[in-house]
Amino acid sequence: MIKTLKIGKKSQIVLPVSIRKKLHISEGDEIIIHSIGNTIVLVPKPKSYAKYMKGLHAEMWEDENPDLYVNKLREEWKNSNTC
Repeated sequence: MIKTLKIGKKSQIVLPVSIRKKLHISEGDEIIIHSIGNTIVLVPKPKSYAKYMKGLHAEMWEDENPDLYVNKLREEWKNSNTC
């Protein structure tokens, strides 16, 4: 969905209703803004980073039990002579 915005007198922009509804953005919500080259990127700030990050890179653990992996590493560190 592509929309055009105008910059107001106080450098403010108004997000179109269709985009606010699609992204569940309401008054008082925060937006993260950053630039990449000559492109401006606006992203809704997550209300909870923990919920936002939950499951990130879950595919890494598809064939591995994370608890067994961590326990194995702990044993290796415990048995190493580097400490």
